[in-house]
Amino acid sequence: MTTFTASAVDSGKQTRRQRRAGRPVTGVGRPGFAWAAPAAVFFGLFALVPLLLVVVLSFTRWNGLGSPEFAGLENWTKLFDDPVMVKSLWLSLLLTVLGVAVQTPISILLGVWAAGRQRNRAVLSAIYFVPLLLSVTAVSVLWRAVLDPNFGVPSQAKWLFGDGNLFGAQTSALGVLVFVSTWQFTPLHTLLYQGAARAVPQVLYQAAQIDGAGRVRQFFHITLPQLRNTIVTSTILMVVGGLTTFDTVLILTQGGPGTDTTNSAYYMYQKAFKSFDFGMASAIALLLVLVASLVSLVMVRLSGYDKMRSTMEGV
Repeated sequence: MTTFTASAVDSGKQTRRQRRAGRPVTGVGRPGFAWAAPAAVFFGLFALVPLLLVVVLSFTRWNGLGSPEFAGLENWTKLFDDPVMVKSLWLSLLLTVLGVAVQTPISILLGVWAAGRQRNRAVLSAIYFVPLLLSVTAVSVLWRAVLDPNFGVPSQAKWLFGDGNLFGAQTSALGVLVFVSTWQFTPLHTLLYQGAARAVPQVLYQAAQIDGAGRVRQFFHITLPQLRNTIVTSTILMVVGGLTTFDTVLILTQGGPGTDTTNSAYYMYQKAFKSFDFGMASAIALLLVLVASLVSLVMVRLSGYDKMRSTMEGV
């Protein structure tokens, strides 16, 4: 233990001397592949292999029984000729955009606030993070009961909710989906922004105060620019989560009224477990993977996030 500690200290001193001298850092050990092997095996077995099977099934006809039959591009042809599928894809994008637009400003403001030293901040933050500890299913069942048109809050406040049936129209049903997702997942993104806001050097705020900048100017000219990479990371998580939203739709709206809230993930479920068309369902699943990956890559490239480099790499 003593030998290991001494060597680590010597290595750290050598690294600091090389950095002060402006020379490339050498002698800093980078973890070998063996360290990543367990995660790589786990990822391969539970991500890559199932994805490969989905790719294969997307070119077959299979009802869940017997052996799949090769169908060529039949599923993909039907996929883009299906008006419900096209509508579900647009609904997925709409829900994703609305989720990002609502959750991002709330998460940033709460995260920056939670990073401060306000009185009772720790207690209030702990209470606010409670939804993050609940499963999506539990949260959806809870809000389905709260917003029930017969026995829930809307039935007792018709002056605010009209007929009380928030699930009977597309606009209000989509609003419920966005609200419930925001209520549950905003704490996660708030936590990301809280950590990033605490990492902003205090000397920047001290210099701004000397120049006479108030809290608002400090927020827009110091805090937000420093949160740039966290904003990209948080947004990518929101996009991927929004495009694959399923549990909330299944429990709250069942894709209704009609198909007005049937997003692509829920339509995939219907094709697989109601129509028993696993070939078509696999094609939808693969399309979702491709769309989510493409959107994420575009965001990374446009934001410059891919050019970010850590100053502590290899340490």
